[in-house]
Parts: sequence; structure tokens; C-alpha cells
Amino acid sequence: MSDELEAELREQVRKLCKRYPEDYWQEHDRARTYPEEFVNELTDAGYLACLIPETYGGSGLGMREAAAILEEINRSGGSAAGCHAQMYTMGTLLRHGSDEQKERWLPQIASGALRLQAFAVTEPDAGSDTTSISTFAERDGDRYIVTGKKTFISRVQQSDLMVLLARTTPREKVTKRTAGLSVFVVDLRDAGDAVRVQSVETMINHETNEVFFDGLEVPAENRIGEEGEGFAYILSGMNAERILLASESIGDALFFIDRCQIYANERIVFDRPIGQNQGVQFPIAEAYIRTKAATAMRDQAVALYDGGEPCGPAANMCKLLASEVAWEAANVAMDTFEGYGMAVEFGVERKFREARLYLVAPVANNLILSYVGQPVSYTHLTLPTILLV
Repeated sequence: MSDELEAELREQVRKLCKRYPEDYWQEHDRARTYPEEFVNELTDAGYLACLIPETYGGSGLGMREAAAILEEINRSGGSAAGCHAQMYTMGTLLRHGSDEQKERWLPQIASGALRLQAFAVTEPDAGSDTTSISTFAERDGDRYIVTGKKTFISRVQQSDLMVLLARTTPREKVTKRTAGLSVFVVDLRDAGDAVRVQSVETMINHETNEVFFDGLEVPAENRIGEEGEGFAYILSGMNAERILLASESIGDALFFIDRCQIYANERIVFDRPIGQNQGVQFPIAEAYIRTKAATAMRDQAVALYDGGEPCGPAANMCKLLASEVAWEAANVAMDTFEGYGMAVEFGVERKFREARLYLVAPVANNLILSYVGQPVSYTHLTLPTILLV
């Protein structure tokens, strides 16, 4: 996509977002409700299907365009967390599913007839050590019987389908830690009482849950790829997730910087705009400089991803840089607005809370530092994964 077309795409997303002002997001934040209208309009516009090939009804665009969409949503003051998984969760199906599976599900995901926004990996006892999960799928003829528990599984109650990682071989019987895990597509509409969902209340309006599986029957034809190879399938989609969430954090940082710029110019104290004071001006400038640096890292990751090149290190580093600068900009905004930053009407306190999440999820920044710090070839590193969003 050319720079001109990307600019046009960004402008169209901004126009859509203007129909959902701060009042809209505040109402959902107070009520802890899902922004259904916003997500539906994004779906109808085709934005959430941008990474699905045209063959299956999607837009057939690249990571560059997907990143631009989510960045603009968050820069506008919105929250892409309610819909971003519709972009990347289907990646496991797209890359590793059979032709029949892709024909069965992808066109309906692209049209919005089916929502696939739930990615069930994380477990309370395993934590970041995904190879230690215990949710088990036992083969029984032409089906699997699933028992176990997942936690921090977002948007289950707003999804029709869920991607599930479960153990199919007991851990003590595998020869390597990453073996014995398999991936399934679960049709939640048919799950009945075999799936129980318990909402987890959080500091932000983020629809996440504990999920309990009690004898859930999953057709064997819903298994993605080979039995026991699911860990590698899951990891293959994590680079896209990291890049997209970095883009949201960049959008958050720009939201705070935009608001600071306006407020610092309009707020008069001691007979002059507060932005004329270096104590106000310099932190905003520093946040902007670091946002540009994070954007450059994100753009490098995007170029590698769209070019089919290894991008794990770049994807993870841009996630770390972007989440850190979003949090820095959030604190700069609080200092700039001072007491008014705590006032709900400005939207700063809401976005402040939201920006904090990506320092620890969907992969904690300390885990990224551990990954980058390993004395091995970065090109071939594979990062363990824990999912909250």
C-alpha cells in the first residue's frame, strides 16, 4: 500500500471513530459493557477482516494496514481491545488449518457472521509457562473430551468460536516440553453446560473471564493441524499480536500527547499558557520523541512481517517500547492536567488505566527482556506466550 492510500485509510478510520466520542466510551467504562455498536461498525466496514485473504472474503491487506487501523482507533480515544483479536486470532486457522476448515470458517469470520475473538491458552497454575498447561483433550473416537480451566480469556461471551490450546498427551509422556499440545476450534454456540464462564472484574473495561471445561465434546475435525504440534501453531500467530498491540500503545501515546498539546496551549496560569513552562513542555517533547522511536521499531517489524521475514525480535521489542512510551505519556498527561487529569470528563484517567495493561500483557515486558537477553541468535528465538488479550 502506498503512503497516499495509507493516509486515506487512516482518515476513514478517524471519521468512523468520530461517531464514538468520549461520552460513548465513558458510558461503557462506567457500566463495564462491551462496545457492541463500535465493533459492529468496524466489522461492517471490513476493517477487522483486513488480514484475511480476498479468497475467503477478507480485504487481503497486510500488517501495515492492520497496524494503522488499530493505532488510529486508540489515538482517537477509543479502545481497540474489544475487537483486535478478530484480526489476529484467525491466524492459526489461516496458516495451519485445512482447506476445508478455512472454507468453513474464514468467510463467515470475514463477514462478521461469526466472531472469533477468544483465544484460550492461559491457565492459573501454568502462568507464563505455557508448556505446563493441564487442560486435557482426550481422544474418544471421532471427538475429543476436554476438561480443565483457563483464565484471563477475553471476549468469550462475545464470541461464537474460540481457539483452544489443550494437552493431548500427558506431560510426563512427552520427550520435549513443547510436545503433546494441540489446537482446536471450539464452537461455543454448541458447548452448552460443558463450558462455564465466570467474568473477571478488572481495573479497566476489559471483558475477560475464567473458563471451565467439564466434558466438552469437540469434533476431531475441529483440530487444527497435527495432534501434539499445537505449541508451534500458537506461536506462529504471536508476532502479529505483538505488532498490533504495539500499534494500539502507539495510538495511546499519541492520544495523551495530543491532549497535552491542546491543554498546555489553552490552560492559562500566571497570565500565560502553561506550555510555555519548560517543566510542562519538556516531558511532552520527550514522550513524543520516544513515541517516534517506538513507531520506527514497529514499522521495522511490520516490514519484516509483510515481507515474510523472521520478525520475532522486532515484534517483541516494538511491543515493549510502545507499551513503555504509552505509560510514560500517560503519566505526562496526568502531570500536565494535574487535578483535572483525575476528572472523568477529559478521558485521561480512563486511558491512563488502559495504558497500564500492556506493560504486563499479553506478554510481560520482563519476559521480553529475558527473551532478548538470551545469548543466542535472535533470528531463531521463540518466545513463550501468555495471553490476556
